[in-house]
Parts: sequence; C-alpha cells; structure tokens
Amino acid sequence: MISTAIRLARVGSRSELAAAALLGLGYPCVLLAALIPNLWFFVSAAAVTYAADRYLHMRGSYLVNRLEKVRAGLPIRFLVRQLLLILLLARLDLADGAVFYIAVGGFLGFYALQVCQGALTTLIRIRRTMPVVTRNVDLHAVRIPDAPPQALMRRSSEKMLHLDMPAAAGLLVAASTGTYTYGYAGVAATLALGLIYLVALVPYLRRSRRVPSAPAILKVVDGWLREYQPTTVLYFSGSKESAYQVNMWLETMEQVEGRPLIILRERVIANQLAATSVPVICVPGGTHLMNLHLSTVRVALYPANVGKNIHILRVPTMKHVFIGHGDSDKIASVNPFSKVYDEVWTAGRAGRDRYALADVGVRDDDIVEVGRPQLAPIKPFTGAAKNPIPTILYAPTWEGWDDNPGNTSLLLAGENIIRRLIEAEQPVRVVYKPHPFTGIRDKKARAVHERITAMISAATAARAAEPRWAAAAEAERGERTAARADLTRIEARLAELATAGRAAADESEESRVSLADRYRLDETKRLRVEWNDAYWRSLGWWEHRTVTGGEPRLYDCFNEADGMVSDISSVVSDFIASGKPYAVTDSAALGAEAFKRQNTAVRAAVVLSNSAEELDQLLAAVADPSADPLTAGRAELKRYLLGPDKPASIDQFNAALRTLAATSETRNITVGRRLAEPEEAAGLDDSAPVGPTGTATEESVESPAETEGLPHDSPVGG
Repeated sequence: MISTAIRLARVGSRSELAAAALLGLGYPCVLLAALIPNLWFFVSAAAVTYAADRYLHMRGSYLVNRLEKVRAGLPIRFLVRQLLLILLLARLDLADGAVFYIAVGGFLGFYALQVCQGALTTLIRIRRTMPVVTRNVDLHAVRIPDAPPQALMRRSSEKMLHLDMPAAAGLLVAASTGTYTYGYAGVAATLALGLIYLVALVPYLRRSRRVPSAPAILKVVDGWLREYQPTTVLYFSGSKESAYQVNMWLETMEQVEGRPLIILRERVIANQLAATSVPVICVPGGTHLMNLHLSTVRVALYPANVGKNIHILRVPTMKHVFIGHGDSDKIASVNPFSKVYDEVWTAGRAGRDRYALADVGVRDDDIVEVGRPQLAPIKPFTGAAKNPIPTILYAPTWEGWDDNPGNTSLLLAGENIIRRLIEAEQPVRVVYKPHPFTGIRDKKARAVHERITAMISAATAARAAEPRWAAAAEAERGERTAARADLTRIEARLAELATAGRAAADESEESRVSLADRYRLDETKRLRVEWNDAYWRSLGWWEHRTVTGGEPRLYDCFNEADGMVSDISSVVSDFIASGKPYAVTDSAALGAEAFKRQNTAVRAAVVLSNSAEELDQLLAAVADPSADPLTAGRAELKRYLLGPDKPASIDQFNAALRTLAATSETRNITVGRRLAEPEEAAGLDDSAPVGPTGTATEESVESPAETEGLPHDSPVGG
C-alpha cells in the first residue's frame, strides 16, 4: 500500500511521501487556523509547510515539478501562506490597525522585489550562456569571466522566497504580544534583505561580467578547429538518460589513431559526460553546428540513430559510420535507418548475418567487423566462484517503445526470477541492476521495479538476522569498516578532481578552464578502479544488492558476478565476453527452440520461461562449472558474436578507421579535381549549385529549422 502511494505521489521514498503528506495537510490546517482564528495552531501548521517544502526541494523530489505543472508551484504556495497570514490578522481584529496595512504593503513590495530578482537572475544566466560548451578545447583567445557565486544563483528563487520569514515571524509576534514594533521590524527586515539580494546581483550585469557574444565564441572555436584539425568525430545526441551510450565509447576514442573529437548536441549530456582527454564540443544549435570548420574530418561515428544525426550526415566530405551502443538481437540492431550510413560496424560475424537476415537495405559490403573495444575491462571466467557463495546478476533491459512482451523480462518474469534466486536451496547473492530507462514509458515496469527493490531489501534484512550470516558479518566487520572509510576518502578526492576550476563554476567557466590534464585523468581512472574495489568490499559477500546509477558500472557488475540473468539486449552479448554461465528469459513465450533460432545470443544460454522454473540449471552450472554442458558453446558463440580475440579489438577498430579515412580522402581529392575542371567539361548542372568543399549549397539542403524538430528517438531511434 505504501509503495502504491509512493508511486502515485511520484516521490522516491517513504520520507518524501511523509513530507508530501505533511505539505498536503499543512495548508488546509493553515487556512483553518486563520479562520478560527488560532495563532499557535497557525504557527505550527505554517512551520510544517515551510519544513516539508524545504525537504522536498532539497531531495529534488519529482512531486515539486508536478506541483509546478498544476499551478501550485513554490511561489504560489508562499503567496497563499502570506495571504492566509493577512487573513489571520484580519480575523484577530487587526484589520484597522497600522500593522495590517504595513503587512499588506510589505508583502506587495516583497512580491515586486521577487519579480525584479527573477528577472535579474534570468538575464544573468542568459548573458552567461555560450552557444557551445567545451571540454579540452583551448579558449584562451576569448575572455570568459568567472561565474557569479553559487550563493546568489543556485536555487535563487527559493532563497528569495524564504526571505519572507522575518516578516511572517515579526507579524506573528506582534499579533501575539500586541507590540506592533515587531511586525514593522520584520517587514522592514524582509524588504531590506530582498533589496540587498538585488543589489548583490546588479554587478553581474556589467559588460565585464558577461561572456562574449556568440559570434566571438564561435570564431574562437572555429580557429581552434582549424589548428587542431580533427580527423575522427564521435557524434551524439539524446536524452539525459542516454548519456551511457556515449560514455561507453570514451576510452575507445582516447585510443583511436589520428585526432579525435566528440560532438554533442544537448547540454545535459555534456554535464553527464565522464572524464576524458578527448576534446569535446557541445553545439545545441543546428545552424552553429553546420558552420563549424570540420573540413579535416574524414570519419564520423554515430552511437545512436536519432533525428539530429542529419545535421552531420549532410556533409559529404566525411564518411559516416554507425557503431551503435551495443550488439544484440533486438530490432534496434537492424534499424532500416542504418542505410543512411556509408558503413555499419559490428562486433563480429553475427552482426553481418543479422542484417542479411533482416533484409533492411544495408549491403553486406558496407558492414565491417571490428570487435568490441570497450569490452576490454571485462575479466574472463576463472572457473570458480569469486566468493564463498555465488553472485547472480539480474540485469533486465527496459520496456521499449512498444508493448511487445519480448522487450523485457521485468514485467512478466522479474519477480519470479528474484523470488527463486532469493529462495534458492543453495544460497546465492543477488545483484539487481535495472536498465536506466526502466519505467520511463510504462508505469507497470516502474511498479515492478519498485516491488523487486523492496523484495531485495527485505531479503537482505532477513538474511542479516540469521545466525549464519550474522556470524559472517561480525567476522568481516573490520574489513567492511575500512572499505567504507576508503570509499569516503576516494569519493572526496574524485569530487575534487571532477571540477577543473572553482566549485562555483558554471558551464561557461568550466569550458574556459577544462583543458586536458593527463595526470588528473590518470588519477581519476586509478581512483575509479579503487572505488569499485572498495565498494564491493564494503558490502558483505552474502548481501543482496540493488545497483542503480552510473557507478558501479555494468561491466563492474559483470566482474563481480558468477552468472547472469538478462533479456535480449547488448547486455547478453557483452556478458558472453566473460565466458560465464548466463540465462535469457523468453518473455514472449516463443518456446526454447524457436527462441534460440530467432536470437543468436541465446544459443549457449539457459532459456527461462516467465515462471523462471529453469533457473536451477543456471545455478547448477555456476555451482559446478566442470559439469556445465554449455561451456564449449559459449566459447564458440563468443567468437561468432564478438569476433576473434586477436588482433585486439582496438587494433581492428583503428584498421577500419584508417581504411575508411583513406577512402574518404580519395573521394575528396577526386571531387576537388573534378570541380577544378571547366564547368562544361565537368558536366555540372547549373540548377544544383555546388559549394567549394563538395557540399550542396544552402538552397539544396534542408535548413536547420526543418530538421531541428525531429524527435530524438521515436522515428529512427535505436
């Protein structure tokens, strides 16, 4: 019942639900107290509303956004409370007194100050917003001033609203004691503090505090591009939940030959990008992107099929390659949109055969097998469990854009899988890592996820109370305490390394100071490895765990697990690199044989029905690897799906880059020579003007306005 209430209220925990309930009950109580009137009841109820509001905002509760959408946002709630305070004064027969008029005038004046403060902070943010956000790009040629202090800009509206507290407190004291001076002093203090806030903001409107104009910034970025001369671009656009799709390619981009560059289209993705030494340019505007100097780029790589890809696909001087963000048998892996690319790079032979079977128009000659360079961190199976009891990872994919029951096991089988693992005759530890997109489209998926999380929490608590596990916990108490101390130390250092400049820097200031620092990046990577080790040591090897967020990463969970249960997704293909036993759920109830025929990655898997009754086969393979009948099949399937171990994937990747870059260069030279010939000899058509780099002129391509509105995912996304 409580979980249902949490889901309906769109809050993240019981404490948030309690705060939401107090907020919902608090305002009617404030109204009732004003009408009765009862001063102390009013004070108590108002204090509850202040505290509940503050708590929900500090927690970043989604309920706050929901209230904004129904015209019950924070400014309205503060205004209602102020009006109820005035009502209380009137009900206490103070309507004819000077304090009443001071209260009305004071709150009206304070509201005027709020309008001015909101306008100033908005104007400051606009004037500090650059047309691009960069990392590892030298912008010293343009002056970018420091950002205003966070004390002024962070949660600025919320801070301004809370300045009404002196006025409210003074008026309540005046009503209680009959000494109106308290009310006058409180109103004066609120107005004075609001005015001081405004005065503190004004200096940041001066020209010296603004970032340069968009043309000036773009000119410097263009100059840097001409000097750097990038040869390979990783291009990405997507929602904030999809940042993992570009992050998985960062280490590979650091190892590619030539001069790599990452181009992003959304600021929110730039904020979630992991640390990297590769130059990054985030260009939200289509027009700005189209005018960047990218003539030296020979290969563009695309991890996702999204509408904004067209802004780079239009450039013929570079070859375009779809590299995806995983290799699986899902429909997205054979998206017909892939026809727009010059080549499609797959991990192994399976990807090639998948396109041939789907017959979506991708030619076999345009498919190149390059392995999966980002799988290097996955450790191979040692043949024995890592801990005294095995760890089973449950990593279901999300519900997808349609209601196909085969999209995810979560809805029909998830709870059965977790229940059977928790109640297994031979105990195992369960690590549950859901897909980041889980529940964004289907509320049922979100509800199942919450129930599974509750099941795991309950099972962990129950196990902690059992003598066997309590003894293990006591024996390892010292080591776990030390691991937690290591986590605290590492996290503090990582927080220091995460920001190149001041903690109060905004994205413009970060663009100015965020130049590649090899020592800082190397230390960050080393600390990430240490953090992962300390994280798992801080947990008991018997403790079930739900893992969400960016850390630990999926591959870290692979290395901790002895077996896995998942769905048809790239998670399965990647896990196969470990050589460990795994199970895949036939959520659509096709039957084991049909399921294996249709999905390559299942050929060496234990196939689970929605009841998960076959799970014992996986647990038996994990318990006794020597008796596992699928060991040889997994090794063969690994070669088919992911390619040979030698040469290394990164070497295959770089070889493919060199070949395609050479093809691109040959094309550009040929076109350049053709354009240099007399127009009559070249046979050019005057009706289709051609630009100096071989690109069609503005009249012959879509304008940014025509493509800017294309959705990120739905029409072509995969």
